[in-house]
Amino acid sequence: MRQYTEAIAITDTKPRVRLSILIAVYNEANSIKTVLDRVVAAVQEQQITAEVILVDNGSRDQSYEIAAEFSEAHPEASLLLVRLTENAGKGAAIRLAIGKAQGEFCIIQDADFEYDPADYSRLLKPLLAGEADVVLGSRFLFGEQRRPLGFWQATVNHLISGASGVATGLALSDVETGYKAFRTSLAQSVPLQSNTFGLDPELVVQFARRRARFMEVPIQYRGRTPEQGKKIRAVDTLDALGTILRTRFFSAAYKDPGANILAAMSRAKRFNQWMADTIAPFVRGEVLELGAGIGNLTMLLANGKDLYRATDTDEEQLFELRARMEYRPDVVSGRFDFSKAEEVERFQRSADTIVCLNVLEHVEDDRQALKNIRQCLRPGGSAIVLVPHGPELFGSIDAVLEHKRRYTKDDLLQKMADAGLKVEQVIDFNRATRPGWYLNGKVLQRKTISPLQLKIFDLLVPMWRRVDTHLPWPANSLIAIGMADE
Repeated sequence: MRQYTEAIAITDTKPRVRLSILIAVYNEANSIKTVLDRVVAAVQEQQITAEVILVDNGSRDQSYEIAAEFSEAHPEASLLLVRLTENAGKGAAIRLAIGKAQGEFCIIQDADFEYDPADYSRLLKPLLAGEADVVLGSRFLFGEQRRPLGFWQATVNHLISGASGVATGLALSDVETGYKAFRTSLAQSVPLQSNTFGLDPELVVQFARRRARFMEVPIQYRGRTPEQGKKIRAVDTLDALGTILRTRFFSAAYKDPGANILAAMSRAKRFNQWMADTIAPFVRGEVLELGAGIGNLTMLLANGKDLYRATDTDEEQLFELRARMEYRPDVVSGRFDFSKAEEVERFQRSADTIVCLNVLEHVEDDRQALKNIRQCLRPGGSAIVLVPHGPELFGSIDAVLEHKRRYTKDDLLQKMADAGLKVEQVIDFNRATRPGWYLNGKVLQRKTISPLQLKIFDLLVPMWRRVDTHLPWPANSLIAIGMADE
C-alpha cells in the first residue's frame, strides 16, 4: 500500500458539491498553477459548485508545493491535496481521487494545457439533463477549434477506440480522451485496477458493462509533443489493449460480490424467461414490482400491461433499469423501500398485482414487509412472492447475497396469512438448481457462482423445464400467490 499525506483547504460553510474535478499531477511545476487558475476561473464563470481533488503522483519537482501555495491563497477553490510518496501511475492517482470524490459528477482534468476548463459546461450538460451517465470530450468531433494530433498519436487513438468498440459494442470516436465526465456513484461502484494510462479504456469498458448511457461532445484541444512534456509512451498502447481484454473478459462489473452474482444471473436469459412464464398468468392490471434490480423480469412482464411500475432501493440498479427502459413509456421506475411504513403511504391501494421476486429474504422484518405489500394492493389484488426454499440449504452464497433467511412452505404461508394475504396457490419452482446450490454454498463454501456452470445450466433450461416437477428432491424456490381480501 503506497503512503500519502493530505492537506485540505475548504471553507467552513462548504456548499453541497455537485462536481468533483480530479487532477493527477506528475512533474508539472511549470503548468499546475496556471491550470488551477483556469479551473477556478471556469468554475466561477460557469457557476458550478465544485471541489478539486489533486493527487501529486510522487513529483520530483515543486508541483506539490506550488499546489499547496495555491490552496492557501484560494480557500474558495475547495481544494483537497493528496501527496503520494512515489509515482504510482496516472491510473492509480485517478482511482484514488475517484474514491475521495463527494460530488454528484466527476470530471478528469489533465495537469497541463491540452484541455480547456471552459468546456466543463459542455461536458456537464448531458449529465445534468439526465440524458447520459458518461460524457466523453472528443478531439475528433467537428464543431470546435483544435490543434491536430500527431499522425501516430491519432492512429493509436483510433486503434484503441476500435478495440474498445469491439469490447463494448459502442462506436466511440475518442476513448483515450483526457476529458471524461461521469456519475460519481457509478465510478465508485465499479472495480478499477489499472495504475497506468490504461485506466481510460478501463473506465469506458466498465461503464459500458453497466449499461451506462454514453454521449460524446466536441471539445477544444491543444496537444503537446513529447518534447513539450507529453508523457504517454508506445508501450502504453499495448497496456491499453491488454486492459481492454482483461476488463471485458476477466474483471467483475461490480465491487459488491452479491451484485456480481445478480449480474451473472441476468445473463441467464432462458432461466429468466422460465421464471417469467411461470408467474405471467397471475400478472394483471396495474403492476408494482418490488426489487426490480436492472429489470431482467421487468423486460419480460411489462408488455401489454396497463401500467407497470418497477422499483428498487439501490440507486445504481435504478440507473441501469432506467437506461434499459428509456424507450418504454409504459414502464415507470423509481425508488421504493416497501419495508418502511412511511414510504408505503404513497403506494397504498395502487396496484392490482405486486411482483416480489427474490426480495423478501433480504428484509429484516419480513412480517411487516408483507403487511406493507398488502396495503399497496387494491381489494382483490394479488401478490406474487418468490423466496428461496429450505433453511437447511443456507450457505455461503446466501450470505454473500445478504439473505436473512430461507423459507419453509409452512413459514411462508403463515406469514402471508398473518399479513392478510390469502394464499391461493404455491408453486414449487426450480428443483434443478438445488444440488448445485448445496454443493457450491454448503460443501465448497464458494462466494460466487461459476459463469461456466451458469451458462451450461441456462443452455439446458428447455430440458429442466420438462423434467423439473419429476425430480425427486425439493424445489430451490417457492412461489406463493396471495390474494388481498375484497
